[in-house]
Amino acid sequence: MKVVHTSDWHLGQQFYEHNRYDEHQAFLNWLIEELVEVDADLLVVSGDIYHTATPPATAEQQLYAFIKLVKAASPHLHIVIIAGNHDSANRIETAKPLLQQFDTHVVGKYDKHAPEEVVKLINTRCGAVQVIAMPFLRSADMTQVDVDDSGYAQAVQQAYQSAYEQISDQSLPVITLGHLHAKGGDISTDSERNITIGGFDSIHADVFGDTPDYVALGHLHKAQKVANNEAIRYSGTPFPMSFSERNYKHQILLVEFSGKQITEITPRYVPRHKEVILLPEKGGATLEALCQAIKDLELPAEGAAPKPYLRLRLNANETDSQFRHKIEQALADKCVHFCGIERVSQATGNENTPLFEDLSKVNNLAPLTLLELAYKEQIDKESALPQELQACLETVLVALNEQGEL
Repeated sequence: MKVVHTSDWHLGQQFYEHNRYDEHQAFLNWLIEELVEVDADLLVVSGDIYHTATPPATAEQQLYAFIKLVKAASPHLHIVIIAGNHDSANRIETAKPLLQQFDTHVVGKYDKHAPEEVVKLINTRCGAVQVIAMPFLRSADMTQVDVDDSGYAQAVQQAYQSAYEQISDQSLPVITLGHLHAKGGDISTDSERNITIGGFDSIHADVFGDTPDYVALGHLHKAQKVANNEAIRYSGTPFPMSFSERNYKHQILLVEFSGKQITEITPRYVPRHKEVILLPEKGGATLEALCQAIKDLELPAEGAAPKPYLRLRLNANETDSQFRHKIEQALADKCVHFCGIERVSQATGNENTPLFEDLSKVNNLAPLTLLELAYKEQIDKESALPQELQACLETVLVALNEQGEL
């Protein structure tokens, strides 16, 4: 049996206000060809199908068109999709009756009173497989836990255990899906936001237990193993979601089974549809050096290839008041999607640390950090932030996420 693991498509994402529809479509077209080439039996998508809880209609149409086309190309293929923290659980669930006609199973939320609903028995042409389609877990979805790291992790573990107890045939291979931050995983801080706070969604790989033969994870954008375990993996995003991810080896994973035994796991690398360029690669540059670097930038002629994304890094101590005009002049004949200028301070001791000089950058701070600062300034400088306030903040963030406001 051949299983393809992917995640974090983020359909509908705007990259620095540039539409990424063509990039997503190029990936989906490539994925269809890959699934045909490897003769896959099962495709699992581990969350964050969409970039927001209220994606544009074009993003939803892309997903449905993909499923229709891939089923036409590979009639024997089965698909399992779970909701991630960017997705609306209700929106994902709404599509369930339609997608079932295409051998596609979707799970938007976990019901602690009906754990059997996340257990999917998939009958492929190569035999049956049990898929634990566990979506992104919010505290409200699970048995009441203490407001701390271990309490949340214990609740997640209990959710998985409750699902495992619903497995009817222990002789079948078990593939467990999840959308969370497993401890030790490399995180891209520019584009992977944590909805739960205080590190609640950073949990140890032990929560998956010994039942699964393969754990297919989503949420972290870098393809990687967890706890050095070959059978617990993130597939990562299909292409960069931020400039910090420009050097990732974006991929899908082909997992081959013989019964319950994994025989091989092979990365299948996703071709880069649009390049992501940061000038300079490290630190900042003077205005003169930056303009020269733009001039020296070798790019394909307009129409010959998709325009690359370009972001510039300028020394924070640059005093020329005409810097924007001069940069615009340097960019005039360059065929790029311009993604702005980042001021970099050399005084921080870290040449890659941006210097945020306006309030529009405040969203780079974690909500919990802002709450702690406000509490110490307005209420009590000496005491730690009460856990009750942390829990209230988590509730608000989850509600906003469901409404597509985050």
